[in-house]
Amino acid sequence: MSIILSKNLKQKQSVKLTPSLKKSIDLLQLSRFELIKKIDKEIIENPFLEKNDGNNDYEDFNHSDFSFDIESKLNLRESLIAQLDDFHLNEKEIKIAKLIIGCIDESGELSESTEQIEEISNFIYSEEEIENILLNTIHRLNPSGIGYRNHKECIKIQIDNKKNISKTKRALIEDILLNDKLDNLPEIKKIAYQNGYTDKEFKSALNEIKNCDLSPGLNFEKTEFIEADLKVSFVDKNFKVVFNDNNFPLIKLDNDLISDVKKELKKKKNEEILQKINDAKWLLTSVKKRNDTVKNVGEYICTKQIAFFEDNPLKLNTLSNKEIADEIGVHPSTVSRILRNKYIDTPKGVMPLKSLLLSSVSKTRDISAIQLMKLIKDIVNSENKPKSDKKIAIELNKRGFSLARRTITKYRKKNNIPSSRYR
Repeated sequence: MSIILSKNLKQKQSVKLTPSLKKSIDLLQLSRFELIKKIDKEIIENPFLEKNDGNNDYEDFNHSDFSFDIESKLNLRESLIAQLDDFHLNEKEIKIAKLIIGCIDESGELSESTEQIEEISNFIYSEEEIENILLNTIHRLNPSGIGYRNHKECIKIQIDNKKNISKTKRALIEDILLNDKLDNLPEIKKIAYQNGYTDKEFKSALNEIKNCDLSPGLNFEKTEFIEADLKVSFVDKNFKVVFNDNNFPLIKLDNDLISDVKKELKKKKNEEILQKINDAKWLLTSVKKRNDTVKNVGEYICTKQIAFFEDNPLKLNTLSNKEIADEIGVHPSTVSRILRNKYIDTPKGVMPLKSLLLSSVSKTRDISAIQLMKLIKDIVNSENKPKSDKKIAIELNKRGFSLARRTITKYRKKNNIPSSRYR
């Protein structure tokens, strides 16, 4: 048997998250209120940016009849519960998560043990189930560190949720936190040196620990002001979606200053000033792109849900992130970021864009949960002999819905319809 050494060329595609792309993604998921604050801050810090006092593209739209200053009073508990939607939990897991959140005090600490929470639930949920939701869901909520049982765990949660820490530093931080002699820093330092860590690495890990917040819940801002990014108006059966430019800062480049500075940069190069110019240009194009993308998403959602806005308040068509992504030519995760903290002013009031999306419970046909519940109710009402969930599933699958028996069980229970045994 012989060994042959040879070179093989292989072509493959890969996506790299550049700093510019990361900044664009971060900008995309900001709420309107957060974006306005960021723009105001950039105008103050970047001399190459200035407010544009000229007219804008939405001058023809009359805002006088609408108020966008809607105050949202969310406390810490409500904020944590709202974040559960991002974890795709089942009904049981949501109940456990809410039970745990109810035991979190204002500082963010879990005031009851998992054993005590099991007792509070009248032993409906096991300690193992509660621990699982605590570690895999609650500890991933914002503010980071929520649901800690002691300060070591509070620090560990925050470190685990940080993505820019190296494996070496993460391991050293864990060694420090797990050491029983936490009050004896020289001893811990000595052990770290024995394990091969340098003085620089130890100080860096210690600074990371010091920067952690030991009362993350107290940093929660209880009051925010919600302003709709979009406004939809209906004339006859035609609708128009526009970006809400009311109170939105319009910015432009100070081209005269840039021109003067560039002349000086030819004589003496200054990377810091050059970066400021590039940052100003990036912000200008990125804000416009962000607003245009939000508008495109809003327009498509309104196209799909036009019946809901007109004469049928219960009529919400099934619509997913993927469908929107395919329509406007972006990735589904981008749509998810766009929908986060974005609001639209409609004839029915201001509402989150996300609330106008409705997942289909079937992979083969578009059918919402409400529509499925109605179908199940119709079958039950017309039955001569009580049908099991399996038989209802078979009947619906003959119509092309491709539904599992457990799906029928779930929505039958939501309909408050007893099982075939008790009907």
